[in-house]
Amino acid sequence: MISKRRSLRVAVVGVLGTASLALAGTAMADAPATHTAAPVAVAQHAQAVKAGITAKPSVTSVRAWQEFRVTGRATGIKAGGKVTLQQKQHGKWVGLPASTPVSRTGSYSLRVKLGLKGKNELRMVNGRTASPVFDVTVR
Repeated sequence: MISKRRSLRVAVVGVLGTASLALAGTAMADAPATHTAAPVAVAQHAQAVKAGITAKPSVTSVRAWQEFRVTGRATGIKAGGKVTLQQKQHGKWVGLPASTPVSRTGSYSLRVKLGLKGKNELRMVNGRTASPVFDVTVR
């Protein structure tokens, strides 16, 4: 008697499982267009707001420790997010203690003083996003 009930239970569970899969399959057959459209729209939106930074120094040559400005725009970076100045030293990018927040409009302005004489390769960064390299010569 117990074995008959168990086999009946297994049969009922099997039928219910098959029926639920069939129903889920028909529901999914109607819906793939909406499920695939959302990630594509998100991907297109992410490409449209790709992060980028521009940077332009106010001068290309300064005396040691003379102040100059670096200005630019940051796209795809939240307002208040920090952009930091990096300098190439011995073939490696080194973060300098000079950073500024990005405004609501995406612009920033940073006052800088450099003491390392010669041609300085600089860039602005935020995470993995970096501006094109620009040069400032310190004499």
